Amino acid sequence: MSIERLTRRTALATIAVAGPAAALAQAADSTNDDPNWKIKNGSINQSVVQWCFKPMLTEELARHAAALGLKSVELCPTSDWPSLKKYGLTCAIASSHGFVKGWNHKENWDYCAENLTTNINAAADFGCPCVITFSGMRGNLPAGAEGDEIGKKNFVEGIKRVLPLAAQRKITLALEMLNSRVDIEMKGHPGYQCDSIEWAVDVCNRVGSDRLKILFDIYHVQIMQGDVIVRLKKYKDYIAHYHTAGNPGRNEIDDTQEIHYPGIMKAIADSGYKGFVGQEFIPTWKDPVASLRHGVRICDV
Repeated sequence: MSIERLTRRTALATIAVAGPAAALAQAADSTNDDPNWKIKNGSINQSVVQWCFKPMLTEELARHAAALGLKSVELCPTSDWPSLKKYGLTCAIASSHGFVKGWNHKENWDYCAENLTTNINAAADFGCPCVITFSGMRGNLPAGAEGDEIGKKNFVEGIKRVLPLAAQRKITLALEMLNSRVDIEMKGHPGYQCDSIEWAVDVCNRVGSDRLKILFDIYHVQIMQGDVIVRLKKYKDYIAHYHTAGNPGRNEIDDTQEIHYPGIMKAIADSGYKGFVGQEFIPTWKDPVASLRHGVRICDV
């Protein structure tokens, strides 16, 4: 996941890279596309991430999301939340301080605490159950295990500044694991410290609060570790939220990429998970709504 804004230039570059494969995937699916289709099974509570569909306005995305039977548009500015309410939607997870300046460096604690305090209160007032949080970049921390230990200790000590408020307002903070390997704009986060599920789980165990859990981004887990179903089953009690995207490319979850989303969604449903799964792929198809509808249908297990 990344909550940075998608520029027009980046979007065009992404589409260019996807090229013929994406066009073929859309053509193959178009014969089965029903513009009136909506969620039928509902075992998965589906959401859509706002930044991926820019420059589409949040209200337009909310209208399409509601028509598809989604329950949320997420990671959008609080100023857009009235548009969600207009269409009977919630915001499944709220944005926060961003992934660059996180809890792993003490000099960021005031910044993170102030930002999260604001967003925890806003989320609670609106009925949004989660707020995202991040480890931050390694920066000048030592390499390897020594730097990991420093980062974890700083994270655990720092986030305790806001956990009492989260508990009071009944908000779950979701620590996101991001991939640090793929060095492509908007698709990778080289230098990000929490780049394995086990790093995040260790931090959650040290904190010892059910108000800190994990955002399990399937795309990032696939890039860094694989064994997605094994890990989501093993760590199911730690997971507060999921994100999707196709790999390679972070585009549609169609048959041009390697992750088998029907199997993963079935495993999530079978795990007893009752939270949200956010569609966070960057659409390349000519019609982004058809692209979203296709992804939602795949995940409607």
